Amino acid sequence: GRAALGFAALRGEAALHAPQRAEFVDALQRPQPRVELGIALRGLASAMLDVSDGLLGDLRHLLECSGTGAIVDAAALPMAALAASGADAALCRRCLLAGGDDYELLFTAAPRHRGAIEALSARLALPLHRIGQFTRERERLLLREADGALAAPAAYGYDHFA
Repeated sequence: GRAALGFAALRGEAALHAPQRAEFVDALQRPQPRVELGIALRGLASAMLDVSDGLLGDLRHLLECSGTGAIVDAAALPMAALAASGADAALCRRCLLAGGDDYELLFTAAPRHRGAIEALSARLALPLHRIGQFTRERERLLLREADGALAAPAAYGYDHFA
């Protein structure tokens, strides 16, 4: 969501604190693809793609290809950096869930690889977040709020064919 929030700031749609504005605009203009992480996840991740069209939009691509559904835990999403930016909380959430151009990696892995992934996160000094789980409900994507309520997302991200 950092690049999307930077884009919102450039368009005058978000007033950000100066340090975060510079960081988020830089994330938009000079993305840092996670090549080292992607290579290191070989053998651990069962599916992986970069988040270029929005977290939920790209997750939906995984669901379509795998014939599964997913529940994303809103409380597990890495919202702290966005929330500290001074931007409206609803905009931060929208940028995190549906904003694009971050090029972070979204990947799936079997539970048996959790320890190895945590060790990899520590070795690379790169926080990795377990944000949800897959379900058997074909292509159904739900958000679980902090109170446990489940709802379909209001937006998914950029759609190249819309």
